[in-house]
Amino acid sequence: MSLLPASVCVVKEGQNPYGLLPALCEGGIVSQCTFLVLLIMFVGTLYILFTKLFEQNKVINQGKAVDANFWRAPTLADGVAKLEKNSAYRQVVEDGLRANEEHNKLTDPVESHDWMHGTLERSQNHINSKLNGGLAFLATVGSTAPFVGLFGTVIGILRALVKIGASGQASIDTVAGPVGEALIMTAIGLIVAVPAVLAFNWLQSRNKTIARRLSTFSNDVLGSIMSGGQVKPVVSAASAKAAPAAAPKKA
Repeated sequence: MSLLPASVCVVKEGQNPYGLLPALCEGGIVSQCTFLVLLIMFVGTLYILFTKLFEQNKVINQGKAVDANFWRAPTLADGVAKLEKNSAYRQVVEDGLRANEEHNKLTDPVESHDWMHGTLERSQNHINSKLNGGLAFLATVGSTAPFVGLFGTVIGILRALVKIGASGQASIDTVAGPVGEALIMTAIGLIVAVPAVLAFNWLQSRNKTIARRLSTFSNDVLGSIMSGGQVKPVVSAASAKAAPAAAPKKA
């Protein structure tokens, strides 16, 4: 039984009899299903890699907008208006401002600082959870793809040895070809696993950097809310003062 049409498995004159396509044809439905699983893993890896890079770059650019404009505003509400509607940083500020308004509505009020800190932390966790979505798939692919490929190789070698034993020919030229052909599945498994592991480590490192920036920003927002806008980041406040000085003077 095979998933491939019989016409595809016919070896034409001058064609290499030991390659990926002949290996899939000789391996039968088990090898073909194994290859299909590895192909799905590889496509999924590329999809997650590029979509997560897009999401991360979006949040990073939002962070640059915060550094450039947010802390120059007189109040947090004015600063929020300068951020993108779907900005992760805007979500943190809006959650903080909403929590500050709702604190007085609690029938059994907790300490204001603890209430605000918990709210901002939940907001950060929501953003970080969204950025980390899909990374578990990359980790799974990186750890299992070599074994999936090895499974295809074992099945291929088994079928090759059974075929060679049935033919009664055990010379090196009759054994090396089919066995080497079966090893293609292991190579494919490694080709799928290595990019998945590299993508996982790279994306996770970028997520950690974004999480640190969000945590710092959240602490600054907490300080600003709890002080009534009197406390602002030192670096941002300094850059805000330097900005008017750098502007050209009007005649």
